[in-house]
Amino acid sequence: MTMKTTIAGITFKNPIITASGTFGFGREYNEFYDVGLLGGICSKGLTLEPRQGNDPVRIAETPSGLLNSVGLQNPGVEHFIEHELPFMKSTGAVVIANAAGSTESDYVKIAERLSATDVDMIELNISCPNVKCGGMAFGVSPDGVYAITKAVRKVCKKPLMIKLTPNVSDIAENARAAERGGADAISLINTVAGMAVDYKTRRPVLKAVGGGLSGPCVKPIALRMVYAASKAVSIPVVGMGGVMTGEDAAEFMLCGASAVQVGSANIFDPFAALRIVNELTKLAERDNINDITSLIGGLRVE
Repeated sequence: MTMKTTIAGITFKNPIITASGTFGFGREYNEFYDVGLLGGICSKGLTLEPRQGNDPVRIAETPSGLLNSVGLQNPGVEHFIEHELPFMKSTGAVVIANAAGSTESDYVKIAERLSATDVDMIELNISCPNVKCGGMAFGVSPDGVYAITKAVRKVCKKPLMIKLTPNVSDIAENARAAERGGADAISLINTVAGMAVDYKTRRPVLKAVGGGLSGPCVKPIALRMVYAASKAVSIPVVGMGGVMTGEDAAEFMLCGASAVQVGSANIFDPFAALRIVNELTKLAERDNINDITSLIGGLRVE
């Protein structure tokens, strides 16, 4: 039996990857278990300059979910390259650098810089607000997705994965736009726009008012969008959104995902990603699945 999967020419020892923003750079989790046992590790969202992120309160629990408005707190790309990347590479897991920005120039510069390192893949977070377009996220419109992907593709020497926002009218169109722009893969879904209100104070719970919703409550949305996107493109799809168990991961693969990212589960269970690897492995053994990739796109809809 093999648990290996391949995305854009990169082989992962298993299909489980940690999602950006939920795993730091892996150091803290490596104190609980060997994170090299995972298929891949995705960095925090990186920007050209360090960011402190938003003021608190910036995390709020919701029924079956989590709202966050952390605001891309990170040490900046140069600090990442010098201090965090060597550790991530030493683990033996595939290393994905998540890149963010506020302008097209930001994305191009950070992709150029990361391309000169030994990261294995770059994931472009296009859910960031485009300051030159009144704060509208780059990934909201197909034209925006195509433009930012094409611009980065020109300078990016690493496999390029575009992380799509679910806050759109047609996820298939946006997936096709990423493929046309030159993406090697797409990942989805990023968080769903939401907010929380405290009736007693009559104020929003989050200082920034709105935030991104993740966790088990978004899984049905994520499954539908992964299925629709995988049908629309020929490049690999990485699914995420409410993955809590090995069976959840298998469901995403049936909907067309070549691999699965685990996010919010890491926050309340530091062993979550490794547990999901083990559960998926046992599921494959139980059901006589000799190659885990045989699950990809295997959903029966007739």
